[in-house]
This record gives sequence, C-alpha cells and structure tokens, in this order.
Amino acid sequence: MKYRRFGRSGLEVSEITFGGGRSGGILIDADHGTRRLSVRKALDHGINWFDTAPQYGSGKSEEALGWLLAEIDETPFISTKVRIDSSDLGDIAGQVERSLHDSLGRLQRESVDLLQLYNLIELEASDVALAGNHLLGPNGVADAMERMRDQGLIRFMGMSALGGHLETAKIIETGRFDSAQVYYNMLNPSAARDAMPPNWFGFDSTGIIAACKKQDMAVMAIRIYAASHLATPVRTGRESYLTRNTDAESEARMAEAMFAVLGNDYGTRAQTATRFVLSNPDVSFAIIGLSDPDYIDEAVAAADMGPLPADAMDKLEGLYETGFR
Repeated sequence: MKYRRFGRSGLEVSEITFGGGRSGGILIDADHGTRRLSVRKALDHGINWFDTAPQYGSGKSEEALGWLLAEIDETPFISTKVRIDSSDLGDIAGQVERSLHDSLGRLQRESVDLLQLYNLIELEASDVALAGNHLLGPNGVADAMERMRDQGLIRFMGMSALGGHLETAKIIETGRFDSAQVYYNMLNPSAARDAMPPNWFGFDSTGIIAACKKQDMAVMAIRIYAASHLATPVRTGRESYLTRNTDAESEARMAEAMFAVLGNDYGTRAQTATRFVLSNPDVSFAIIGLSDPDYIDEAVAAADMGPLPADAMDKLEGLYETGFR
C-alpha cells in the first residue's frame, strides 16, 4: 500500500480507503463474518482509513464499524458525517453536536478524525442543500465543528463538494475546512479541470480540485465507480445518483462506450477506474465502496499497477471530445 498526504493535516493516509456506504453495502447488508473478513483484509493490506455516515443504513454502517473496530488492536482513521435538516436552520450548531454524539455512540468511540458536512452547497437552501451563510455565519456549520474540535471530539473538519461548483469553491477558498469529498471518476473528471469539451455532458465540478489545492485541503475522491457503472454492467438496485445532470441511463451508456474503447488492457473495469483516480497526484485517496471482500484485493492490485498510461488517457480524452459517441 502506498500512502499520500491528507492535505495540510499532517496525516499520511492509504491511497485506497474503505467506504461504508449504501452503494457497496457490505457493512450494512452482509453477515457478521463477511463484515469481519472485509475489515481484517483491508487492514492487512495497509488500508488505514474507514469512511461512514449516520445515513448509511440508518446508522447500521456506524454500528458495524463500532463493534468491528472494538475487536482489533489497530487504530485506523475514522470519518463520519452530519446532515443538517434544512427545516431547522435556526439550530445548526445543535444539530451538529447531537449528530456527532449519536455517531460516537454507534461507533463506540470518544472522537473521530474527521467530521464532514453531508449537505450540498447551493445559492439557496433546499431539502438537500445549504447556502454559504449556513456554513460560515454565526453558529453555522463551521463554528459548530470548530467547537467540536476544541472539545477534542473531532480532529479535522470536512465538507462535500457535490453542489454548485461556484458556490462550493467560495466555501473552499475561506480555508475553514480541512478536506472535501469530491465527485471524480472516468466519466466525470471535471473537478480536476478548468473546463470540459463542449460535447461532454454531466455534473459540472470544474475548478474544485484546484481550489482545494490552493488551500492545501485534502481531496477525498468519491463515486469513483460512478454508482458502480464503471465497475460492472450488472445493477443491484442499490445505485443512487447524487448530482445534477447524472442519471442511470446516461451513466450506463457512457460506461459501455468507454470500455468498448479501453477493453481490458488496463485491468478489470474497476481496476481501470481506480487507476484513473489515483493517476491524479492531487487526490489524497480514493474511497472504495464494497459488496464483496474480494473487491478489496482487486482495488489494492489496481493501486499497485500505478497510474493509467498516456495511451489510455488519450483514449479517454477522445471520448470526452465526442461526448462518448
């Protein structure tokens, strides 16, 4: 396992991270033995970060990590999240505190390494989004997280970069957060670019990684398999689409067009997608969602293969130029 800087935090983190979300679902749906095997296998490979959230299986992911990590001697880094209920924006600080304490109870921990805001950032609040003043204003998200940090309940503060890219970049530029979860994959590399070709279509995340780099914020690459379309053509029903201009039909079409060009010259589908994300040195790590313990071996093998070669990148560029046609 190779390790990378987690932004300005001083942490050295495995470039593959264990994701406890719904899409992979192994911490939520698998039997105890499979869960235990998955965590043990990850640790034995040198994976030192586990990512979860209260929303993953209505707390089941956090609960599973709690008892699994209580069984081991290692102390990996743990990140979880808080989602603010926009119907109660008068008590953002209280929501952050209550959510964190509930998470710590399920995780059986006195603190976590990273607490992340799970809401999108837009011009105006909605059922899934907050506006900038809700993050930066008095008793907003940043103030509340800083209080949790001062109490020793968290070490670092994070945010999601899944909303409007211009509004999100403004929050990043304040330097108040230590990390960002960034949507970044072979179908949508926009976060690492200033612009995409005119024929390309998808969620616009341009400029986000550059903004993080200026603040020396850690970049946590999420959705690296594009709701599993880049890993397999088989659908499980657990797929979800978090961003605008993203849907199952278009993701499936683009993924099939991509692998018709790339084939299996660069590993399995999942390995090719993993290698693409890790080709970017500004990414701190790639979060891998798992439904089978063997996928850990597959992802680690992909990291060992190294970055995608120039000819693969050239093929991808051609697909972006033509809109995957």
